[in-house]
Amino acid sequence: MQFAGSHIISVDQFERADIEAIFAVADRMEPYAHRRKITRVLDGAILGSMFFEPSTRTRVSFGCAFNLLGGHVRETTGFEHSAIAKGESLYDTARVISGYSDIITMRHPEPGSVTEFANASRVPVLNGGDGSNEHPSQALLDLYTIKLEMQGRGGGIDRIRIALIGDLRFGRTVHSLCKLLSLYRDIDVLLISPPELKMPGEIVATMREAGHSVTETENLAAHIGNVDIAYSTRLQEERFGSQEDADRYRGRFRLNHHFYTQHCDPNTVIMHPLPRDSRAVANELDNDLNDNPNLAIFRQADNGVLVRMALFAMVLEVVDQIDNDSRGVNWYTGSRFQKPAP
Repeated sequence: MQFAGSHIISVDQFERADIEAIFAVADRMEPYAHRRKITRVLDGAILGSMFFEPSTRTRVSFGCAFNLLGGHVRETTGFEHSAIAKGESLYDTARVISGYSDIITMRHPEPGSVTEFANASRVPVLNGGDGSNEHPSQALLDLYTIKLEMQGRGGGIDRIRIALIGDLRFGRTVHSLCKLLSLYRDIDVLLISPPELKMPGEIVATMREAGHSVTETENLAAHIGNVDIAYSTRLQEERFGSQEDADRYRGRFRLNHHFYTQHCDPNTVIMHPLPRDSRAVANELDNDLNDNPNLAIFRQADNGVLVRMALFAMVLEVVDQIDNDSRGVNWYTGSRFQKPAP
């Protein structure tokens, strides 16, 4: 695709070559994202951050990525803090905010809402999640994490064995990730969920059409033993009709130290898009895994900054200028960024 000036709305926009181009730029962002160097390539540029649904990692990492490229961030969070609460349409909001911004990131609870907003915007819009539909930048950072984790083990994305676990019906992160995986070769995919929360049929069909082996099951213990990646998801309780409906599925697929050592290959990488629900009734990814070197969830979150920096640089067409005015940092940075387990 042509990145310069484009909206990033869906992973359907990408071919494999596009993914590899994004990852190559993300690799170049490493010294800046890890605060060893500074670049001001977007000095003076303004990001309009429009998040109408709760978010921590996506909202903050988009803002962090833009700041690390030298840009400035203006945020709106929640409907109650915007003119939409007064009845303003997405069209009018887009026309106004795009006049104040050079690029916009947006999250909204309604599927298709970001597309509607982008159609009225005068500047590029990046989808930060639209309801249960898609989350393209999360899928990219997930795939980038898989690439790095498998690379550290002498492998790649082709021919991986991956289990996607939990709420696969409403989990937009796994929807987008599965679409990206369909661009790769010979992948074994385990879809582990209650029947009521299984992956949408059209996404399963897309993966099978790509030549992947896809198994749908609700038996975690019987199927988790031979995978490279175990990708756990949070129950998307905000998508259910009531709390009671969501509670019927809470805590059904728990990964903890005992389960991992009993049923998983000792090299299985554990991923989760976060936030993980650590309440006792849910606890889908137990804190007793925190010291497991194969727990990649925090490396995964760190990788979000790299990928989102790459998207900003490519859409605003500054990739070739990143290193022009770079310099070292003048503050203590410590050693916060872990490398993948061997």
